[in-house]
Order: sequence, then structure tokens, then C-alpha cells
Amino acid sequence: MKKSLLVIIAVVAVIAATYLADRATRQPHKGVLSVAAGKPSAAASKPAPELTLKDLGGKDLSLSQYKGKVVLVNFWATWCEPCQVEIPWLIEMQQKYSAQGFTVLGIAMDEEGASVVTPWVNKERFDVNGSKSQMNYPIVIGNDAAADKFGGLLGYPTSVLITRDGKIVKRITGIISPEEMSKSIESQL
Repeated sequence: MKKSLLVIIAVVAVIAATYLADRATRQPHKGVLSVAAGKPSAAASKPAPELTLKDLGGKDLSLSQYKGKVVLVNFWATWCEPCQVEIPWLIEMQQKYSAQGFTVLGIAMDEEGASVVTPWVNKERFDVNGSKSQMNYPIVIGNDAAADKFGGLLGYPTSVLITRDGKIVKRITGIISPEEMSKSIESQL
């Protein structure tokens, strides 16, 4: 009798601990951490970090080079299937909004770096509106330090929208909604 009571108490304790841990670490709906149509929350309106990384040609590319533009920083990896699903949407957004002062900045997080990312980017083509397109936005090689500057990553892809004046207004962990992201971009242009 005492043993079965102890087992029941232990099971209830494990279930309660799991529930509380889940609640404490749960992401908001769809991973969206902030903003509705152009009005950033206080938590989201912090400045974007200083960041300089190497592009696929080995040259330094700094996030500050894009001051005055709306930037969608997209952390991704070549092996990440959800990343590959959203790449055509990012290509389309780059095509649609670049003339209005917008750019996607892809930060490839593959551990092997440029030796894997460069040939992958050069080879892969994505279906965008019925035609095969190559990634048409700048790609840099990321690392843990770069991810930490954005508060760390819980998974790939992770996207961060930055205003023309360098403020973070939206962060999404997981695959983006192209319609929602387009509205957010348009609200900043």
C-alpha cells in the first residue's frame, strides 16, 4: 500500500513538473515575440546589435551597412527543411520590396561554414512564381556569437525584422507566414 502510494505521488510530481516546465518555456503563438502592424512593443523596440560577418566571397558585411533600410535577418541552415520551405518566399519578398528600401540578410548557421554553404547556394534553385530562382539576397556565414547578439536561437529558421532606424520590431522562431511577414514589412516601408 505504501509503495503504490509513493509511486502515485512520484508520477503526479513528474506530470506536474513537466506541465510547469512546459508553461515556463512555451513560445507565444507561431513563435511571434512582438509587434502588430508597425507598432513595436517595448520589449521588441530595442536596437539591433552591431554585427559583422563574412559573406560567401570572404568579405566583411556589416548589419550597419543597411541602416536606412528595412532588414529581415534570417538565421537558417542548408540542412533545415523548414528553412528550404521559406526560401522561395524570401526570394519573392526581396524581389517585391528591394526597390522600396528592403533587404533580406541570410545568416547561414552551418557548422562547416562557407565550404558547405557556398556550393549549396550556387547549386540550389527554388520555385518562385513558376520559375526557378537562386537566392537573390546577401548571405553571410554565422556563428554562435552572432546568434547570441540576437538573444540566442531556439531553432531554425529564426527571422528578425529591423526598421530603417535600426530597431528590432518582430522576431519569429520557426517558419514565417509569408502573408503576415509581408504586412509587417509593408508597415515599415
